[in-house]
Amino acid sequence: MLKKVSSMMQNWSKALEVSGRIALGAIFVYASWDKILDPAAFAQAIANYQILPGTWVNGVAWLLPWLELISGICLISGKLVRGGALVIASMLVVFLAALGYNAYRGLDIACGCFSLDSTASGRMYLDFLRDIVLLTIALLVMARARTAASTVERSGHRTR
Repeated sequence: MLKKVSSMMQNWSKALEVSGRIALGAIFVYASWDKILDPAAFAQAIANYQILPGTWVNGVAWLLPWLELISGICLISGKLVRGGALVIASMLVVFLAALGYNAYRGLDIACGCFSLDSTASGRMYLDFLRDIVLLTIALLVMARARTAASTVERSGHRTR
């Protein structure tokens, strides 16, 4: 009976892990799409933060959505999960720092995270909270991927 309960808990844990990984990946794939299709509008959203030098804005506007897309695909596909989660966690730390810095300066701008609508009002505190939740999920995905990888290494079996 105890073995059956343990097995059920493992199945639930695995299902929750996979769901979190796929959901996080899908969120980042979705977030990248408008930015890839309209890099000029995304460059303006980045410039609104008033953090980066003007010469960096276009490069970041081009690179960042592709990092989001590729990292999201890694999480969805289950390939390079640790790397994808690490990139996403790193981006989220930068996003949190930018949101926090602008909140500290009293600027309430639209984050440009999921919409490039220039008329959207800022909800920086909600965006900050959302990014903390996403960072927590990314860190959990990284930790689970590391645990799974070390288990595979110890057992000597690799899955394809």
